[in-house]
Amino acid sequence: MKQTILSIAGKPGLYKLLTRGKNSLIVEALDATHKRQPTFANDRITSLGDIAMFTDGDDVALTQVLENIKTLEKGKKSSVNIKTASGDELREYFAKVLPNFDRDRVHTSDIKKLIQWYNILIDNDITDFLDEKPAEEEKPAEKAPATEDKPVEAEAPKKKAAKKK
Repeated sequence: MKQTILSIAGKPGLYKLLTRGKNSLIVEALDATHKRQPTFANDRITSLGDIAMFTDGDDVALTQVLENIKTLEKGKKSSVNIKTASGDELREYFAKVLPNFDRDRVHTSDIKKLIQWYNILIDNDITDFLDEKPAEEEKPAEKAPATEDKPVEAEAPKKKAAKKK
């Protein structure tokens, strides 16, 4: 999820990376239209895995914040209506999600956008925010059966064919 869900500056909502073109990325809107469109180098594109929220200590990855909201809401859409909630209500809600967020640098508009993004992801059944895979225990490699040591002959470099004029 981290690298395939994108935010594009100047365009509302979130986008899913479908493929890479020669000079562009092909993305699909994560809304009711599911419209596909190219994005180019002059578009400011950011993956959700590259975004972090300001806290009083170290910054917290947005994926962790989304996971906190999912835990608080028990996997359902946000209980806060971003259109009718006041700034104080949004900050109070966000304090439940991330208690030590930096109240000076995290604006109400940032909280609204985060809640909007969370709802978009839930609507599209994208709920694996952390993408953590269990670490597989590494087993020592089995030794190959002993073989006779034979010198390896290097191939002579191939000559390029002369071009006919």
